[in-house]
Amino acid sequence: MIVYHFMLGPGWQEGCKSCSFLTDHFEPAVVHLAHRDVIMIAVSKAPLAAIEAFRERMRWAFKWVSSFENAFNSDYHVSFSEDELARGEVYYNYAMTKFPGTEAPGLSVFLKDGDGQIFHTYSCYARGLDPLITAYNYLDLVPKGRDEDGLSFTMEWVRLHDSYED
Repeated sequence: MIVYHFMLGPGWQEGCKSCSFLTDHFEPAVVHLAHRDVIMIAVSKAPLAAIEAFRERMRWAFKWVSSFENAFNSDYHVSFSEDELARGEVYYNYAMTKFPGTEAPGLSVFLKDGDGQIFHTYSCYARGLDPLITAYNYLDLVPKGRDEDGLSFTMEWVRLHDSYED
């Protein structure tokens, strides 16, 4: 099972634009992965009702679960408490680092063996997620590339797919 840690925290009005950009690219793969015995889901710290409302708005059909009532996102270092943030650094992307908010992106992979035991086999975070974004693969082929150098942060240009102005 592949689990995408989608940044949508309790009380948020909508999901992270960068996570949404990435998710727009993984949904078409879900059917193909299922035929190779791989399940792909998203998980967020927000309550399930908020997740479902945003998923419906974005017209996504993939499975998306809530970790609102458990420590799953904290266990995989993608959700941080206000106390952790107040200390100045959190453990993210295999190191102590400053982080601007309570939610972070990531991806974790799990294997369930024949005896029913579950193993965490892989995780990646931050720019390690770039290969999952098909549009980046195309942008990397054109002369201007991603054209993100003059922006205040690399994905500043990204919008929710229903929010671009034509």
